[in-house]
Amino acid sequence: MNSALMPAPSLALPPLPSAAWLRNAGAAVVAVGLHGLVLGLLLFHWPDTTPEPPQVRTLTTRLISLAPPAPPAPPQPEVVVPPAPPLPEQLVKPVEAPKPDPRLQQQKLELEQAALARKRVEEQKRTEQRQEQQRIEQQRLEQQRREVEAQVQQQQQRLAEQQAQAAERARQAEAAAASRQYLPIAKDAPDYPERALDKGIQGDCTVSYRVNPQGRVESPQVVGDCHPLFVRPSLTAAKTFRYQPRIVDGQAVAVEGVKNTFHYRIE
Repeated sequence: MNSALMPAPSLALPPLPSAAWLRNAGAAVVAVGLHGLVLGLLLFHWPDTTPEPPQVRTLTTRLISLAPPAPPAPPQPEVVVPPAPPLPEQLVKPVEAPKPDPRLQQQKLELEQAALARKRVEEQKRTEQRQEQQRIEQQRLEQQRREVEAQVQQQQQRLAEQQAQAAERARQAEAAAASRQYLPIAKDAPDYPERALDKGIQGDCTVSYRVNPQGRVESPQVVGDCHPLFVRPSLTAAKTFRYQPRIVDGQAVAVEGVKNTFHYRIE
């Protein structure tokens, strides 16, 4: 008996797809999904109604015929109403005026008096305010007048003081000028006489002289009582004096009657 050996079917698994194929398949799926999403959005937002056709406006005219005007109406006759007959005096009753209420009159009078009283009070207040304002204004004007008078007095006092100071300065200047005219530049004391010292004689001797334009002493003379022992030394000392000459109109002049007293004392 012959037996044939048949190859048994292979049990191996089919080969797996490669990584490149998987990447391409994924990209295709993503692209298809995006296109489907865009298409769905377009269909969702697409308007369902079609735009209305434009309306055409037409102008229509209509001929209307008016009826002829009606003739004017004939004038109506005026109806004259006869006057009513006068009523007898017994039937006519005079209409009496209403009597005023005394309480209302009293209230009205009180209101008027109250209004007059308020008016008088307000007028009195306004008068007092005006008087107060006038008083304040008078006080302010009086204060201003006093301030002005005080300022004027101060100015006058300052002016008087300035004038007095100017006069005093002028007097001092004149006195200084006068004193400078006789201010000695050199003035030596006389020698005490020995005979007077020995005898213990003391006294004063006044000498009068003339100061020439050069400031020198001329013509000295003894004036008054003078001890004979003091005459010569006094005249000799006076001749040595030197003065600042007196100036008048820019020129030096002589001065007459200049006096000097010498005091002789024993210490």
